[in-house]
Amino acid sequence: MSKGNKGGERTIFLADCQSFYASVEKAEHPGLDNKPVAVAGDPALRSGIILAACPVAKAYGVSTAERLGEALKKCPELIVMRPRMQHYINVSLQITEIYQEVTDLVEIFSIDEQFLDVTGSIPHFGDAITIAETLQHKVLKQTGVKVRVGISSNKILAKIATDIFAKKNASGIFTLLPSAIEERLWEQPVSKMFGVGSRMTAHFAKLGMYTVGDVARTPLPQLKQKFRARFGKQSDIHAEVMWRTANGLDDSPVTPGTFDTPPKSIGHMMTLPRDYAESSEVNTILMELTEEVCRDCRRKGYMASIVTVSCMCSPFDAPTGFSRQMKMPDPTNHTGTVFQAVKQLFYKFWDTMPVRRAGVMLSQFVDDETYQLTLFEDQVKARELEKVTDRIKDRFGNAAIVRASSLTTAGQAKVRSLKIGGHYK
Repeated sequence: MSKGNKGGERTIFLADCQSFYASVEKAEHPGLDNKPVAVAGDPALRSGIILAACPVAKAYGVSTAERLGEALKKCPELIVMRPRMQHYINVSLQITEIYQEVTDLVEIFSIDEQFLDVTGSIPHFGDAITIAETLQHKVLKQTGVKVRVGISSNKILAKIATDIFAKKNASGIFTLLPSAIEERLWEQPVSKMFGVGSRMTAHFAKLGMYTVGDVARTPLPQLKQKFRARFGKQSDIHAEVMWRTANGLDDSPVTPGTFDTPPKSIGHMMTLPRDYAESSEVNTILMELTEEVCRDCRRKGYMASIVTVSCMCSPFDAPTGFSRQMKMPDPTNHTGTVFQAVKQLFYKFWDTMPVRRAGVMLSQFVDDETYQLTLFEDQVKARELEKVTDRIKDRFGNAAIVRASSLTTAGQAKVRSLKIGGHYK
């Protein structure tokens, strides 16, 4: 519906779900409407960080990414919910489907943010404000989640409209037109600019830039010169990104299926519950990581030529570690073959200090259906066996089949099977 009007000014939304994880939990647990709720690591152990806090909790000073213990000091009556990541993903996809009722141009930006190009939808569904209000109502009714919508002519301005303005007003909707950038955006402190955190704010201050307008009004060649003096010769692209953001310039289209593009790498990293000093324990973790990345490769239909192994060793105040890669003789996604390469790399560079974090990554992919398998290994049989175990895990869960080594005290496969991205499903 939104494929028309290719030559004219477009109407772009950035739709953001308010306190997404916490909103989902409050919607599904009646009686929590006016109570402070947060989603955090492990409530039973009173540990971890705050992943999301509802507006009531934020009024007590509870903030995202702070430690749960600190949040409880600010708000002792805080109701802490354990995260359910798979459920949040499902709700996010449900919200995507609601957006797709209005436009086929929906681009997922994160689990709780999505860009919509509604240019071609306006003749059918009303003006931009009407469409935004309709989507707010539908999402709230079907999921219990409130949505804020920033509206503009491109993605960066829509994002800014949401973050700086729509999140602060009662309607949760704000339109930031290019003609209003100088009046509405340039007066804002540089810390509010998209892509600028506390460290970059400090750098801008050293350059004498305190507002978005200070960055926007600096000629690009001059800004590049300032960045080179502060960050080095490779900072031209960063300078241009900051300058374009401050001036609200963005040519990128809303692109559905952004995450469907082939990945450049597939990897997993694991922070261990304690120091692992014995080779047998380290091997257990390396095998579990190798199984995860190889399974991901098989699921996506790739074989890899490059394997990278990374490691961080204790103590945390003076850690040692490495990240090294090697090219394998042939592209593969076979767990046993990759594991031999992983061990070869690891033991070549490990300084024998206790391991606290380890990672395995595969890259330089080829399609596993078109690559000619070597004749010197029975790869066909090995691939079929791994397909069977993959199907069992897909149906019954990652812990349905585990190696004996993963059942030892060193194994983390069962714990990780309960999580997505380090958080409970």
